[in-house]
Amino acid sequence: MKLVPLGDRVVLKQMEAEETTKSGIVLPGQSKEKPQQAEVVAVGPGTEDVKMEVKKGDMVIYSKYAGTEVKLEKEEYIIVKQSDILAVVK
Repeated sequence: MKLVPLGDRVVLKQMEAEETTKSGIVLPGQSKEKPQQAEVVAVGPGTEDVKMEVKKGDMVIYSKYAGTEVKLEKEEYIIVKQSDILAVVK
């Protein structure tokens, strides 16, 4: 089974949260903030008004409260509109 986004939506796989801070402090589970960086897993076809600018495999930064979290076959994904993606990391 796979996710196929519709319209101008994009399926993202979120990066893993850091276990320790840069100074070496180990973070307990609840203190870990989810990163806003993710890999593009699938891209919708776009619409007449919206041309898709991201592609599968891109690393992106997205809005903190954007999207819908989905769990499929023990994997967690986030489905966002392309307008919720702020930047592509190169």
